[in-house]
Amino acid sequence: MKSNLAENFGYEDDYISFGESILPFEIYAKSENINIESFVKSNRAMIDSLLYQYGAILFKNFNIHNAFRLREFAGAYTNELLEYTERGAPRVMLADKVYTSTEYSRKDVIPLHHEMSYSNNWPSKLFFCSEKVASEGGYTPLADDRKVIKDIPKSIKDRFIDKKIMYVRNYGLGIDMGWEEAFDTDDRAKVEAYLRETDTQYEWIEGNQLRTQSIRQVVATHPITKDTVWFNHAHLFHSSNLPADVRQYLTEEFTESGLPRNAYYGDGTPIEDSILDEIRAAYKKHTVKFDWQVGDCLLADNFLVTHGRTTFEGERRVCVAMAELYKNY
Repeated sequence: MKSNLAENFGYEDDYISFGESILPFEIYAKSENINIESFVKSNRAMIDSLLYQYGAILFKNFNIHNAFRLREFAGAYTNELLEYTERGAPRVMLADKVYTSTEYSRKDVIPLHHEMSYSNNWPSKLFFCSEKVASEGGYTPLADDRKVIKDIPKSIKDRFIDKKIMYVRNYGLGIDMGWEEAFDTDDRAKVEAYLRETDTQYEWIEGNQLRTQSIRQVVATHPITKDTVWFNHAHLFHSSNLPADVRQYLTEEFTESGLPRNAYYGDGTPIEDSILDEIRAAYKKHTVKFDWQVGDCLLADNFLVTHGRTTFEGERRVCVAMAELYKNY
């Protein structure tokens, strides 16, 4: 099929070629002079068809090497770029609606996840570009969640689907994001309005702390392909995601319910560590990674594919844009 894609979609082989990778699927520009905006606008049907089939596309040699070029590429694809609201991790804006990737320590692994699956609204599409490549590591692992969900035992899926997931966050403890950074405002009224709109319970605690509690989905169904995927942050938010010594210290310091973030079954009962380990094993089985090169651009369907980050050495910068908000309410 891949060798006939250009012919099938009416695009000349003189301009692009296709790689052999399944995830991410690769499209190569044969000349850096190709106009990426024109290419995207003229070939949206082809791009979407490949995206829904494979889950992510890696555009190579299109000279998308910084935040401004990524903004041009993403803006050619869609006029629905998003600001980063209800933040789960620290980032810096580099250009209009383009941000740094999660700014955690280079020594931290970021597990596979769907962007903002802890919320009830999230971006449908994600755009990444590589501006600086780490001297070692710094991969962006990917997994096709249509495969992941099949390897999660039915008993676990049924239990989660029946109970849903409750996320609890405590902002303002001084060891995670404060509510001002997470919601990009210091106006309590704006935060409260957003929390009410998104069906999130909240309370203000003495000392400028905010505690939120929300019950969210476990799976999601793609609006176009109708694939059902495992779609939540339970294995990230749960305290078992912390190093054992850090988990013990924070639990002793703040108690289980007072941790900066945690996840429970929707009825408030604890999620067993062993259950989440089985979910992590399903992700590990289907994880793939690729080597970033400066100028690479990744377009990912946030429903179909999870992404993460490995540890790295040296300098690394990946720029990110989010698009096409999906509201699950």
